[in-house]
Parts: sequence; structure tokens; C-alpha cells
Amino acid sequence: MLDLSLLVQYGPALLRGFGITILCWGAGCLIGMALGFVLMLLRQVPVKPLRWIIRAYIEVIRGTPFLIQLFLLYSGGPSIGLRLEATTAGILGLGIYGSAYFAEIFRAGYQAVPKGQVEAALSLGMSYGSILRRVIVPAMLVSTIPAIVNMMAILTKETVVLSIITVPELMYEMQTMAAETFATFETILGMALFYWLLVEVVSRLGRRLEARVTRFLTHASPQGSSSETATARA
Repeated sequence: MLDLSLLVQYGPALLRGFGITILCWGAGCLIGMALGFVLMLLRQVPVKPLRWIIRAYIEVIRGTPFLIQLFLLYSGGPSIGLRLEATTAGILGLGIYGSAYFAEIFRAGYQAVPKGQVEAALSLGMSYGSILRRVIVPAMLVSTIPAIVNMMAILTKETVVLSIITVPELMYEMQTMAAETFATFETILGMALFYWLLVEVVSRLGRRLEARVTRFLTHASPQGSSSETATARA
């Protein structure tokens, strides 16, 4: 018989674990996106050895399970002098794992930007930094937001692996609850509800962000094109 009172009894511990899950996931996503964006930019540099190294990094990260990467970082790190706490290792592991996927997402968005826009900006004397900030990144956002949101949703579910290295996140607290009460079904149900809630919030925020970015660029594009035309005439 389903005993929902167990979820109430273990509510504070579960909420604490859920908070740590959100912390690890949020920080991991930020690190992954920042590192992925840098990797994408470095892949545009016309230096073949550098591009080969970055491509090899991306393929290795994408081609190996997250669990193995996490073990190598947390358990293998001390052999090279890298000693990390479990939560720190979990956040860094999520960031490294996500960076390879975000790099490919950003690369696809970068290549989708019409070359004519970049050439027009160059003809106006804009620096590469200005072109990146005002032309490439805004255009990238429109095409990559759905993929970014999808990857962020995937990373929420990868956080369950962190319990293996004793990160006290939601899965860890759920396992503790199951071990103490032998209530397997209630544990699985509670975990499913928490993760569904997190993924649903991420998906809804992603759709709102996509709509706002698209609406902003739609309103800004006529002004931007007219200013560029005026500058070109001057």
C-alpha cells in the first residue's frame, strides 16, 4: 500500500537533497556552457593542431559514460595531486561532460549565421569582438536555445550519478530513505516527481526565453538594418 506519509516524514531531507541537486546542476550547466563556448571559438582558429586537440577532447567526452568520467575525476584525481570534495567534483564533472555537447551546439549555431551578415559587419569596420557580440551571438541564440534547453534537461537527469561519489543530492537522500524504510515504490515515485518538476520548469523557462529572444530580435532588426544602411551611406 502506498504510504505518502513517508514523503512528508523525509520531506526536509529530500528538499535539502533537491536543493543540492539544483546547485550542482545549475553550476554544472554554467561551467559547461562557458567552456563549450570557448571550445567553439577555439575551433574557429585556423591552427590545425589546436583544432585536432579540441575535436579529440569533444569526441572522448561524448564517447565515454559520465559515470567513468566522474570516477576518474574524483577517485583518480588524487593520483595527480587533484583532491576535490564530492560536491565540487560533481559540479566540475557535470561542467566538463556538458561542455562537449554545448560546444557542438554552439558550433552548429555559429555555422548557421549567414556569412553575408558577418561580411557586412566587416565592411562597416567592426572588430571581431563587436561582430561576435552584436551579430553572431544574437543570431546563434535563436537557433540554439531549443538545443541548449534540451541539453540542460538531460543534465538534470545526469545528476543522479553524483550520489555514487557521496554527493548528498536528491538520489542520495532517496537511497537513504529507501534503506531505512524499505519503501521502494514511494522512493521511486518521490524521485520521479522531483525530477519531473525540475525538467518541467527548465522546459517552460526555455520556451519563454526563446519567445522573448525571437521577439526582441524581430523588433530590433529593422532598427539595426536602418542604422547599418545609414552608416554605409555616410
